This record gives sequence, structure tokens and C-alpha cells, in this order.
Amino acid sequence: MTSATTPVPTQREPELAGQTVIVIGGSAGIGFETARRARAEGADVILTGRNPDRLKQAAAELGAPRTAAFDANDAAALKRFFEDLPAPIDHVMVTAGGPTYGPLLEMDSAQVRQAISDHVVLGLEVARNAVGKTRPGGTLLLMGGTGGRRVGHGLGIASAATAMLPPFTAALALELAPVRVNPIAPGFVATPLTAEVAADPARSAALAARTMIGRNGEPDDFAGIAVFLASPASAYLTGQLICVDGGFSVT
Repeated sequence: MTSATTPVPTQREPELAGQTVIVIGGSAGIGFETARRARAEGADVILTGRNPDRLKQAAAELGAPRTAAFDANDAAALKRFFEDLPAPIDHVMVTAGGPTYGPLLEMDSAQVRQAISDHVVLGLEVARNAVGKTRPGGTLLLMGGTGGRRVGHGLGIASAATAMLPPFTAALALELAPVRVNPIAPGFVATPLTAEVAADPARSAALAARTMIGRNGEPDDFAGIAVFLASPASAYLTGQLICVDGGFSVT
């Protein structure tokens, strides 16, 4: 006669328990979903955004105890935000800002400079202010795009602007080590930043048809990658571009 054994249930420990995650641009879209995931993994989350009302609503939904409403492109406001943070912090994700599209020949020089420098300048300013407060092994995550992997009609300056991000973040990773720096390159995803395209069924369907997965991205597709990059599972990964586009850039 044999006796049956009763399996002992195992419970996974939250991967970010007790850690502090800053999400710059966290009131909507990918930033908001990343904050939700981070909270589910036990992190204390601090949200920032430009719209105070939307930020307050997002914080209430997530149970995030602290927010800061300011324009991340305002260098003085960004500096004040980091100066007021309790130290140390663990992870900073930047999702503020978005790509600029349009024919190159229709853009003036000021628009070109802004489109090319937006992500790089913001990433540099965040790094400059965060480095002294971020624990060794913590992370800086930057959000780019897949436009730099292939040039196409309608992308305009976006291809050049996103192509700059991988070498920029690799160089930044060298200077910030042992803080880890990785950029995420998302494919098309319906967020407030892409509302115009998402509202056009024909354009949205055409983009989905060019992926291997057969659909456009959802904010949670990228939030999961962002939390993974902040987790112990990726502790040996830095300076690397993570492309998440359903295979769009290689079709």
C-alpha cells in the first residue's frame, strides 16, 4: 500500500519588493501599465506627468502614494524633482515624450533639432539627476522606437532620432555602471501619444498586418519587458537595445 503525497504549494516572491520605481510619464499608456506591473511586484512607485488631474487619477487607481506634476523636458523642474526624492532609489523608467513624424523637407531646422535631440537630451538629464541616488545594480530604462531599424515613407526624422538611442544608451551604460541602462524599442502601440493613428482603422490594420504576431502592441506587452529589465532576472544585462515589435522590423 502506498500513501499519496500532497504537493506543497509554492508562492513566488515579488521581484521588486521594497524597491522604489520612478516612472517619468507614468499617468497613461506604457508608463502607467509599467507602474501597475511594478506595484504588483511589490515596488513603491512614484509617478510623474504633465497633467495633474490625469496623474491624480492614475495614482489613485494604482495606490501610488506619491506623484509629481511637471514637464519632464523642463530641466529645472526635473532637477528639483530628483533633489526632493528620498534616497536611495532603485529604478527609473522614462516614457515621456513621443516620436515626431512627417516629411523631412517640410520640417524647419528647429523642428529637426528638437526631434533628434528629444529622447537623448531627456535621457541624459534624467541620468545626470538620478545617478547619485540610484543603488548599484539599479536601472535606467529609456523608451525609443523601431524606426531606426528600417526607413520608410512617412517616418521622416523618426528613423534618425530612434537610431541614435542604442549607441547613446550603450555609452551611458559605461558611464553609469554599475547602474544598468537599457533602451526599449516598441513597435506601434495604441496610447494617447498615437491616438491619431490608432483612430484610423485602415492605418491601424495595415500596421498590424505587417507584424508576425498579427496585431499591434498593447501597453502591457511593453510593461512586462520593462519590469523584467528591472528584476533580478536581468541583473547581467546592460547597454542593450530590447526590440519589442511583434517582428515588424524584420518582415
